[in-house]
Amino acid sequence: MRFNWMAWCRYSLAGFAVLLFMFIINAEGITMVGAASQIGSPHLQEKTEPLNITVILERVYLDGEISQEVVHETCWSMENFWAKYDQWQLTDMDDSTMVFRKQVNDISPLLKANGFFGVTEDGVLTIFNGRPDQLRIIQSFFQIDIKKLESSKQEELIQGIPIKTKDRYVEVLETFKPYSLKKE
Repeated sequence: MRFNWMAWCRYSLAGFAVLLFMFIINAEGITMVGAASQIGSPHLQEKTEPLNITVILERVYLDGEISQEVVHETCWSMENFWAKYDQWQLTDMDDSTMVFRKQVNDISPLLKANGFFGVTEDGVLTIFNGRPDQLRIIQSFFQIDIKKLESSKQEELIQGIPIKTKDRYVEVLETFKPYSLKKE
């Protein structure tokens, strides 16, 4: 009987291809169903553990205030995770932290609770945290010509004009804008 080298090479190559295929499938975590697979074997079943992600939600308000909320998420499905934050813009991320930002068409809770319009000593229209006499400045806008204001408007600014809503915020800015001093 003669040894057939060509047939031996073909069979060896086919066997090597089958072994390589099985190795690749196991490396990718794909389990075969059928007689050759060992169903229930712990070394063939892929363990899926959830991702623990720290999510930082930044809200940017009309008045420039930025609030941050930190949320710890246990993520089983990235598809569900992205759907949950689809209204947010991803601004930064690393291995375990994602930072999302959203523009809020409203004034900040700080202004609603304790914000007052007033003027500084040099006549700059400013928002204060509390009454203007406490001098805790949140945001400054523009310098106004106090002399052109009616006395009642001057007194309002000195006492402080409370800001409770977005509409009031816009209204006060629009009211005093015509009195702003033009920079030369």
